[in-house]
Amino acid sequence: MNWRGVIEHYREFLPVSERTPVITLNEGNTPLIKADRLRDLIDKRIELYLKYEGANPTGSFKDRGMTLAISKAAEEGAQAVICASTGNTAASAAAYAARAGMRAWVLIPEGKVALGKLSQALIHGAGVLEVKGNFDDALAIVKEISQCYPIVLVNSLNPFRIEGQKSGAFEVCDQLGKRAPESHFIPVGNAGTIKAYWQGYREYKEAGRIDSLPRMMGWQAEGAAPIVRGHVIENPETIASAIRIGNPASWDAAVAAARESRGQIDMVSDEEIMEAYRHLAEIEGIFCEPASAAPVAGIIKYSRTKGFDKGDTVVCILTGHGLKDPDRVLHISREPLSLPAEMGAVRKVMGL
Repeated sequence: MNWRGVIEHYREFLPVSERTPVITLNEGNTPLIKADRLRDLIDKRIELYLKYEGANPTGSFKDRGMTLAISKAAEEGAQAVICASTGNTAASAAAYAARAGMRAWVLIPEGKVALGKLSQALIHGAGVLEVKGNFDDALAIVKEISQCYPIVLVNSLNPFRIEGQKSGAFEVCDQLGKRAPESHFIPVGNAGTIKAYWQGYREYKEAGRIDSLPRMMGWQAEGAAPIVRGHVIENPETIASAIRIGNPASWDAAVAAARESRGQIDMVSDEEIMEAYRHLAEIEGIFCEPASAAPVAGIIKYSRTKGFDKGDTVVCILTGHGLKDPDRVLHISREPLSLPAEMGAVRKVMGL
């Protein structure tokens, strides 16, 4: 198949026309990986799949929404875009703006963005500004700037971001053979993603492409779980930097998605996230960023507390590549052994 990106592949479901210049890096078409070894560790009665969004051009699911947001901005003649970001949105906005010949401005919370993500925004030529505050502070600033100046906001508050991101749900169904899973596990930070996937599943069902809808199972980190706790978290803290958000912009939509789908939004600890992070890498050979491991930790927690039905198909979205936050590995792994350049020394360590 000659894949040309999510806009061309799912054009009939997206708000584009012949006037829309398609700005694409051939995002989408990411692998849906059957995870039998991880499944055996959790619950042998289910079918478990991992949707690896780290295979997108900038290494995260953000590219699905950004291709449409930047394309629509180009259609309107925009010369500049702006966003607040914990890293992935910044990387994606910078890359797609560069592709479109636009200026990108990115506000990030000072000292809170993983180096892998920051380097992407910088190399693509974005104007990167560190705010002495958290993500929510940065978001408030970019919202006001976009309202006062001809600069397009490309955070998930931009409706075209959600329209593009829903394509992930279409792909899941297509890859499963024109059916939806029983349960869809997903991380929740600013909460636009769970909203987007639920919209995608509903639109595919309305179009007759699938016959059923999944339960949307959203997962926050304990130190950044405003939806679960029912109040804004002023200073959210978690190792999962991509979901370190204390006042999600799509809070109400996320709650609605969970309620309408008979799902839930719950939380897991940083310790549970890192356990899942290790399992993915060591058991399935998949390196994801910590936030991506949150819903996997959620699957483990759910299986121990409530449990799945026999034969359930469970899909988990791994939102970003592990190289986004490589420093995390150094904190939890043993350092390489230093040896003389002699076969005997190597054999001894290997037990040969």
